[in-house]
Amino acid sequence: MSNLYIIATPIGNLEDITLRALRVLGEVDAILCEDTRVTSKLLAKYKIEKTLISYHSHSKLAKVEKVFELLEEGKNLALVSDAGTPCISDPGVMLVAQVREKFGNEVTIIPLPGPSAVISALSASGFPSSEFIFLGFLPHKKGRETLFKEIAASERTVAFYESPHRILKALESLKKFAPEKKVAIGRELTKIYEEFVFGTAEELLAHFDANKKSVRGEFVVMVKAI
Repeated sequence: MSNLYIIATPIGNLEDITLRALRVLGEVDAILCEDTRVTSKLLAKYKIEKTLISYHSHSKLAKVEKVFELLEEGKNLALVSDAGTPCISDPGVMLVAQVREKFGNEVTIIPLPGPSAVISALSASGFPSSEFIFLGFLPHKKGRETLFKEIAASERTVAFYESPHRILKALESLKKFAPEKKVAIGRELTKIYEEFVFGTAEELLAHFDANKKSVRGEFVVMVKAI
């Protein structure tokens, strides 16, 4: 019986890899990854040499069939994303679903827990997180305004990812629909320029207006329920 390991990798600091993850990455027959260049850097740091197979949101059916062939041959595979936990707001979920549909219980899918940007951000936010809503990356246009209205009405903490190109627009929407709610932003988590800022959307817009160099990197936005 083949194994497909779902392995969380660092979201920034390469020291955040787990001992179990390093062991399994060294044992599997091949590693499926979003960008072979990114995964190669991680493996090189820990002196792991493995066959890398790219798998991402634009992978064609032939790539999926190749994965099926390897599993049918009894190969053990690892699935990683460029950063964080695969399949969480990540195209790896499509592959896992296809493997489950084709093989059922004939392939064992084993998750190896580890870094997650949203969980890391929530842990440092001080916002209630026994219950929270995670929206992943918000849509660029269609349905975006509706989501912000739902965030404004939510009685639970809401978290989502945002890019530097849209973070100010997101804050403008929060200012419009949820002006009284407290917002926490985690930026570049575990990296050199890691930053947490807190306040209302209006206060955070003022912060980024005064610190334009901070409108860079990857953002986790958390909105506290009133």
